Amino acid sequence: MVKIRLRRMGAKKAPYYRIVVADSRSPRDGRFIEEVGMYDPMADGNKLTVKMDRVEYWIANGAQPTDTVRGLLKKVEA
Repeated sequence: MVKIRLRRMGAKKAPYYRIVVADSRSPRDGRFIEEVGMYDPMADGNKLTVKMDRVEYWIANGAQPTDTVRGLLKKVEA
């Protein structure tokens, strides 16, 4: 199954995340199919950028967003 999930990047105690489309069997920070966004919880205002056209494409083709990513996508849509 294909999932839309977060990939942790950054230094120790200073994380930022990339929103990626990946096979559910691959490791959290391992192989991915496509990068569709970025989330920085440490920045002022929680910087969030998402390519909504690509996210909608993947969801239409059966990709399932994780609970955390689903919440972030709701913030983008609002």
